[in-house]
Amino acid sequence: MARIILFGGHGRIALLTEPLLVERGDHVTAVIRNPDHAAEVAATGATPHVGDIEQLDEHQLAELIVGHDAVVWSAGAGGGDPERTRAVDQDAAIRTMTAAAYAGVPRFVMVSYFGASLDHGVPEDNSFFAYAQAKAAADEHLRSTELEWTVLGPGTLTHDEGTGLIDTTARASATVSRANVASVIAETLADPATVRRTIRFIDGDTPIADAISGAAT
Repeated sequence: MARIILFGGHGRIALLTEPLLVERGDHVTAVIRNPDHAAEVAATGATPHVGDIEQLDEHQLAELIVGHDAVVWSAGAGGGDPERTRAVDQDAAIRTMTAAAYAGVPRFVMVSYFGASLDHGVPEDNSFFAYAQAKAAADEHLRSTELEWTVLGPGTLTHDEGTGLIDTTARASATVSRANVASVIAETLADPATVRRTIRFIDGDTPIADAISGAAT
């Protein structure tokens, strides 16, 4: 049994990930901002913890993380306000990485997106620019740490049923179901071959365990 703390615990992907982890025997702490979401999170088998990641500093975050075996960052501002996007997707994410190191919890799985890169190519006048900048900065910071990191880069998210099959070799983004993303997170946490790897993926034809173990880059 592993103890997993998942930030962004009420997100659509998180709500699909939590029961997968619980069903295999893991203990999941799901960090949420809105206490009204606690019952829905608890219904997955996870333990909800109310905390505002925009307000918590590294030491407060470390107090949340200590005692766990791994951190999953699936939080996000949801677009819209560029300042809040930077505050959550970049600044809070980086504080949480620092906190994980303080807490002695090296395993850190970042849920990013397929095209995340310092060379993302999104124009400054595009509404997606702030998010692209924030995710690129957070991902690069994570890669520069001594943490046992994995950066996951799913394609365009859909509500389709999970197939358990993905493609990690695609050169261009395409669609991937949130259910498959949840399964990738769960498998990543269980597979040490994914440590210090960036795994971009879309829906495909290869079983997830084989895909992430054999094609991680």
